[in-house]
Amino acid sequence: MKATDFTVKGADGQLIDLSAHAGKVLLIVNTASQCGFTPQYAGLEALHRKYAGKGFEVLGFPCNQFGAQEPGDAAEIASFCSLNYDVTFPVFAKIDVNGDDADPLFQHLKAEAPGLMGSKGIKWNFAKFLTDREGKAVERYAPTTKPEAIEADIVKLL
Repeated sequence: MKATDFTVKGADGQLIDLSAHAGKVLLIVNTASQCGFTPQYAGLEALHRKYAGKGFEVLGFPCNQFGAQEPGDAAEIASFCSLNYDVTFPVFAKIDVNGDDADPLFQHLKAEAPGLMGSKGIKWNFAKFLTDREGKAVERYAPTTKPEAIEADIVKLL
C-alpha cells in the first residue's frame, strides 16, 4: 500500500481517490483551527505555492481529537482556512487520526513512519507525514516542527 491508494472524504462529503495525487511528493497533515500550531497554515500554504509546479502538494485533514481544537463543520473550516490563511491546498473532511475510528490513511502513515521510539499514535494537531513520488511515507514530523524546517527534505524528493 501507498498513500495514494486510499480513498478519503472531501470537505463536501464526496469520496476522493488519492490516486489523483500519484506521482507527487505529498505533505499530509492533521490540522486544527483553534490550536497553538494553527499559524503553521501560513507555512504550509507557502510551501504548497512554492513547489506546486514541481510536483508537490500539501493535503490537510482537520481533526478534533486533540483538545477539541477543530469544532467547526466543513464549511466553517473551509471559511477559516480561506479567510485567515488564504489556503489553496486541499482540506478534506474532518477525521480521527487515532483510536478505533482512525482514518485508514492515517493508520497506514503511522505504521509506515512511526514516531519517536516507534510510537504509532499521533500526539497532537499538525503532525506531518512526507511521502515520496511513489507514495511511501519517508518521514514523520512532530507538531512542533515548522513547515519551513521541512523544505530541504521536500526539495530532495522533488
